[in-house]
Amino acid sequence: MPYSHSSGIHEWKKLILVQHWPETVCEEVQNDCRDPPNYWTIHGLWPDKTEECNRSWHFNLEEIKDLLPEMKTYWPDVLHPSPNRSQFWKHEWEKHGTCAAQVEALDSQKKYFGKSLALYQKLDLSSVLLKLGITPSINYYQVGDFKDALTRVYGVVPKLQCLPPREGEAVQTLGQIELCLTKEDQQLRNCTDPGERPAPGQGLGLGLGLRVCEDGPFFYPPPKKTKH
Repeated sequence: MPYSHSSGIHEWKKLILVQHWPETVCEEVQNDCRDPPNYWTIHGLWPDKTEECNRSWHFNLEEIKDLLPEMKTYWPDVLHPSPNRSQFWKHEWEKHGTCAAQVEALDSQKKYFGKSLALYQKLDLSSVLLKLGITPSINYYQVGDFKDALTRVYGVVPKLQCLPPREGEAVQTLGQIELCLTKEDQQLRNCTDPGERPAPGQGLGLGLGLRVCEDGPFFYPPPKKTKH
């Protein structure tokens, strides 16, 4: 189904590969997830500034069935981990994928999800953090140091999203890392242009509590051991 270019209202400039830390996702919605993955997983591949570009282009699981083993591993629905759950992917396609489809490399469900998985593997955030010696810890990290370390590896400035401290907590908790890409050829670029101010609320987690991390300390929580 072709992308519908109506009146330019769905124009966008860059893509954002959003990865989230499952332990914080569970914390964010106060959901006692059972054994969330202990590696960074995909939240989505989001065009900036636009969503739900074609409401008649419905998600069809059949189109990505050969991607399912990778999808279940690297793009799981952390909050609803039962094996047949595709609601999360449906949401991401209908909200973001139908807009990303302006670009030929992303103009079908198979291409959109396949390209997202390929970018996730290529950027390999979990391995990069391990190589930098940045592991989940009961000790705090500093936002500036963390960003600088990632910027050295990727050559572009990422955006970090945190849960603000809850009552009785001392510091913010790292939840998401956004790496931005050029629209036409999906190459890394800075998340903000010089002088550009981030759009209010842009990139907020699951619509719940994540905000751009404030400078200063943050907590990168180790997975809790759950009882079966």
